[in-house]
Amino acid sequence: MEDTHKLGTRHGKLNFGQAQRRTYRDRILYIGALGARVICDNIPGLVNKQRQLCQRHPDIMQAIGEGTKEWIRECQHQFRHHRWNCSTLDRDHTVFGRVLLRSSREAAFVYAISSAGVVYALTRACSQGELKTCNCDPHKRGRASDERGEFDWGGCSDNINYGIKFAKAFIDAKERTVRDARALMNLHNNRCGRTAVKRFMKLECKCHGVSGSCTLRTCWMAMSDFRKTGDYLRRKYNGAIEVTMNQDGTGFTVANKDFRKATKNDLVYFENSPDYCLQDKSAGSLGTAGRVCNKTSRGTDGCEVMCCGRGYDTTRVKQITKCECKFKWCCAVECKDCEEAVDIHTCKAPKRAEWLDQT
Repeated sequence: MEDTHKLGTRHGKLNFGQAQRRTYRDRILYIGALGARVICDNIPGLVNKQRQLCQRHPDIMQAIGEGTKEWIRECQHQFRHHRWNCSTLDRDHTVFGRVLLRSSREAAFVYAISSAGVVYALTRACSQGELKTCNCDPHKRGRASDERGEFDWGGCSDNINYGIKFAKAFIDAKERTVRDARALMNLHNNRCGRTAVKRFMKLECKCHGVSGSCTLRTCWMAMSDFRKTGDYLRRKYNGAIEVTMNQDGTGFTVANKDFRKATKNDLVYFENSPDYCLQDKSAGSLGTAGRVCNKTSRGTDGCEVMCCGRGYDTTRVKQITKCECKFKWCCAVECKDCEEAVDIHTCKAPKRAEWLDQT
């Protein structure tokens, strides 16, 4: 199945986020000037329901665009030491290119982290008063209690349920236009991403009383830093379960009977991943030629693993670092700029014949 899958929507997010150099006000004026209909009609890959939501909620699309940059950064952080490093492709409306055409672990992770990113961005925008259709969680009112005793709901609780509801309606709309194994996989992994954000909601409180005695507390629910969601989904990627479609086409069965069944919190995939050693356009692999590696590491960032046994080149470069820092009363730290030579190791390119086999 040709998969502009939700990545068309991601390009939509990037389209709105493309005006990265504009101020927030400039972007709102930009949307207002062109009109929501014109903009939404020019986002490639959207299905009708997504275009309708886009036209009705241009402010939400703006928030999604801002959130896109955040989840892509998180994806690249999580895989910074791996052969596949969540690279994005310029001028490609699918953002990640053909890597997501394969129903692999990497595709499962990207669908999950992007869905989580949309939930996070929308929920944050609600709390910051940037959206017309939502604000703080209206259900967090009155008194409640936890293991420390009673407290009053106050402040602004993040409206996570609104973020989840809109993200589900918008992102899942693409998958619900078809009924096949890949759509079912995407829907499952989308859900994993959405619920991951809610998993890390936390209670924050402010104490009131004599000398901060905390005899009275005002509390609110807040999202944790998005890094916690990224770390959690990365662990789910490591333990992702290979599945096949069941006979009636409504769910999955585990591909290897020796493994446990997939739960609603597991990432699932159908196809094994390429090794990402060589550039392979058909698989969406950029290869590892030129990637920086760690000469002393035995892990995935080590030169032996990262370079796939091809060896590495070493370049000595000069770096400027702060040194001989002293505290100066009051209140500053003064440092000297020191120059040091550092060896940078980068993976060798494959031999030409080896490379041609993969293109």
